[in-house]
Parts: sequence; C-alpha cells; structure tokens
Amino acid sequence: MTAALTIAGSDPSGGAGIQADLKTFHQFGVYGEAAITLLTVQNSRSVYRIEILPPDLVAAQISTVVEDIPPAAAKTGALGSAAIVATVAELASFFQFPLVVDPVLIGKHGQALLDPDACRVLRQRLLPRAALLTPNLPEAEALSGIAIRTPDDRRRAAGRLHQMGARAVLIKGGHGEGDPVDLLFDGVEWREFRSARIATMHTHGTGCTYSAAIAAGLALGLPLADAVGRAQRYVGEAIRTNPGLGHGAGPLNHFAEAS
Repeated sequence: MTAALTIAGSDPSGGAGIQADLKTFHQFGVYGEAAITLLTVQNSRSVYRIEILPPDLVAAQISTVVEDIPPAAAKTGALGSAAIVATVAELASFFQFPLVVDPVLIGKHGQALLDPDACRVLRQRLLPRAALLTPNLPEAEALSGIAIRTPDDRRRAAGRLHQMGARAVLIKGGHGEGDPVDLLFDGVEWREFRSARIATMHTHGTGCTYSAAIAAGLALGLPLADAVGRAQRYVGEAIRTNPGLGHGAGPLNHFAEAS
C-alpha cells in the first residue's frame, strides 16, 4: 500500500482539514499520514477559535513520519503562520515526492488563515516547492497580483504563478459564475476541467478534499492531468451526494466513489 501525507489544520467537525484529507486518502486506497499545523474550534456554522502549533513541533511530526513511512505524495492545507510556512518549505526542499500546495488563505466561513507576512513567505519559499499549486479564484488573485475577471485573466494568473516557481498550477473555478471551470497549466499545456454547478450549501472542505484527492492520485502514480480529472469527478460526486449534516455549510460525502 502506498502512503500520502497531509500537512494541515484540524477540523473537529470532520468536514475539512486533516480529517477530510485522511478520509479522502482512504477512499482512494492510499494509506494516510498527517502532520497537524493548527487546531480549530469550528462547526458547519463558524470558526470560533484557532490555536497555531509551534513550528518545531510541526517539523518534528513531518520528519518523524517521512523517515519511517515515506509518502509517495504530500499536500499542504492551512499552515497558520509565516514561521510554519517557512518550516514546511525548508523540509520540502528535501522531499523526494511531489507536493500539492493548497494555499488556504481564507476559510469557508471567512476566517483569515494566513496574514500578509505569511502570504509573502508562501509566495517566496513554499510556492517554488510545489509540484502543483491549487488556488481558488480569490487565492489566485492574491498570490499573482492579477485581478481575474475573464478566462484570459485566469491564464495570465496561472502563467504568473508558474513563473513564480510552481511546476504546475490548477486555478479552481468554483468561486466564479456559472458552471465551474478548473484551469490546469503545467508550463507547456493548458487543460480545462468542466463540471456542473450543484445547488447546495453543503460544500465545507471542498478545497481540502480536492487537493487531497489529487495527492492521492499522484501517490498512486497517475499522470497529473489524470489525477486532477479523477479528483474533480470525486469532489463533484461528494458534493452531489452530501449527507446533509450540520446547520450551516455542511460537509461532503467522503464515501463517494473515487472513479
């Protein structure tokens, strides 16, 4: 069995963060490992508290896991502070496996999860370590400095993020109007992944699940475009069959088929 590592925050409601990532890894038949960066107090309605762990504790978790059960791929989620971003970037320079960077800047409930200094460190130090960067539209704007209003703007932003060091960039279209279009650029080819928008408020953890599914696909040896396509189909089915839990933005169905 191949392994994948998530480096992210904890969501006690189970919809996002390491909980969503580990469920996704399991559904793809991948052994899941986790290094926790921060603890949250949250549910489907709101985030009430965030406690960021010491960087050396995060580093110790990652190093201890990697030296014993090396993953075939890894992903990052919410990192919480500039110091943790820098720590993960330093460790990632020694990774012998692809790293999917999900630049979690703002949570589902509007809670800022990275301050401007941490964003700067992410741009300068972690982004160049990414085999794939997976920003949503607001995150792509913040990281690239390009206002995205048109399909051409998306391409310019993806190109800029690639020039900044990411080997490939996937700009997710869920925050746009109409049916979502996810744009993948690997430095050579442009690919679009289209899906139908599903009318539901139960989308908590969508970004976490998507990036975890891609990391699982890479861990299984899939080419990047195939891993993205499979992950998008899984997320779409997980949203469509959501269990309807919670009184706010509820979680996805992580038992959806990973086809």
